[in-house]
Amino acid sequence: MLLPHSLLLLLHVSLTYAQATQQLSIGSLNTYTSANFSGSTSPALRLPPSTNLSVSVAICLSSQSLPRFFVTNNTEISLPGPSGGSNVFEIQLNDGYGNWTGSTPEGGVLAVTNVGGTPFEVGVTEGDSGPMHEVLTTIPLLGDTTSNQALIFSSPFSLPNVVLPTYPNYTLPPANLSYATQPSSGGSPDFTLVLAPTSSSSLISEPQTGCALRSATSVGSQIFQSLWLRDASGWRSEWLMGGLTPLTNYTAYVIENRTKVSGPIYFVTKSALFSCPLVHSVPYCPAVSYAVPLPHPPVNFAAHDARTLPESLTDPLLSGLTNFTTMLTTFACGRDIYSPLQTCADCQREYRNWLCAISFPRCSEEGLPSTTTSSIAAQQTGAQVPVSALVPVTPTNVPRNLNLPNITSNYSMLLPCLETCTAVDRACPYFLGFKCPLPQFNANVSYGVGFIDKGESGVQGHGLAGYSQDRYGNIWCQGPGLEEGVA
Repeated sequence: MLLPHSLLLLLHVSLTYAQATQQLSIGSLNTYTSANFSGSTSPALRLPPSTNLSVSVAICLSSQSLPRFFVTNNTEISLPGPSGGSNVFEIQLNDGYGNWTGSTPEGGVLAVTNVGGTPFEVGVTEGDSGPMHEVLTTIPLLGDTTSNQALIFSSPFSLPNVVLPTYPNYTLPPANLSYATQPSSGGSPDFTLVLAPTSSSSLISEPQTGCALRSATSVGSQIFQSLWLRDASGWRSEWLMGGLTPLTNYTAYVIENRTKVSGPIYFVTKSALFSCPLVHSVPYCPAVSYAVPLPHPPVNFAAHDARTLPESLTDPLLSGLTNFTTMLTTFACGRDIYSPLQTCADCQREYRNWLCAISFPRCSEEGLPSTTTSSIAAQQTGAQVPVSALVPVTPTNVPRNLNLPNITSNYSMLLPCLETCTAVDRACPYFLGFKCPLPQFNANVSYGVGFIDKGESGVQGHGLAGYSQDRYGNIWCQGPGLEEGVA
């Protein structure tokens, strides 16, 4: 028996709608093009019931004709669209991504119009976790560069588990710290570093979404990657990248769990004449992640770490920190207090930072001329970029650290930030007699002055830059623990 023509049309519409409609679940991440919807130009995706649902979308390829996304929690609307209606919202795209958060007591519908060949992602989350797609406010951190290498860190993702000593067993950490226990694999995000020459614009021209950046061409070779507890900000992923080109501007992004984007940051590699090797992964000096005036590391090591550093350099450092800790604990730490804000543990931590900055001088060199990314950004904003605290060093100079091996080549030394010293002065008891030079009395001979605090008045964060480095590759002075102000 043949069905009536009207019933056949209704059945055809129902089948077409069923093909174009798919059910999304909490925690799902799916990639779509028109091919996923049997050629439908206006497909719909069913949303699950929730009291606090986040729906995020991300464009995965640059296109002049982008799809539009409409969401509703009104189950009587089968295909929300530009005409609007009761509880119909368009997800506006910004840098290639957008999101909607709301209540869907009985479920809802996400409709897509103008679907073409442009791939896009849809992510669904619930509760306080926020949207699955996001551009993070925190950015990666540049450790340092050589002529063909770069040390790059992700933004912090997990605070360290610090157990503070208490009375009566007030025991401070040893001078020679061991490697910290890394977070479990389940507690660590999946990080991806994307790196490209800034001049190619291959990253900036793409949507600033995880799926678009993951598909972009990344340069350089990954020599080393690990998790590193660099400072009190928390654990980071660390990359040592090689195969870069001298005197070249680079742009870097870090993608977290495939969908969350951190960056961009910009940096420039040193000239081919730059001779100082990188030092990293030193547990007793965790913030040392920069070029140091040392001989090149042994064969099979691309950079120095705790295994390759000469004992003539590390033994005096560890001995000095041990002696300082012994002297510090002559005070009744834990039982008596010398400050309502600082403890002996704070004093030892800041002294360690200062001693490491002094023991491992940082090599650097003048940046590129006015074509650098940082200079262009300064010209656009009208800001004045201060000159870094660089001091030329020749083999005839007396080195800042007499325990450094003899270096036969010239280099420029980036002075430590004065705030690295004053942090010790503030944190330690007065009887230790630790003092820092004053800005009005030649402090700038041995420290970078006025970059973070404002000269003699010492107003925190009101110096020439307000922090020790920025996202454009400017590093004005060496100061572990001061990079939280990266802008």
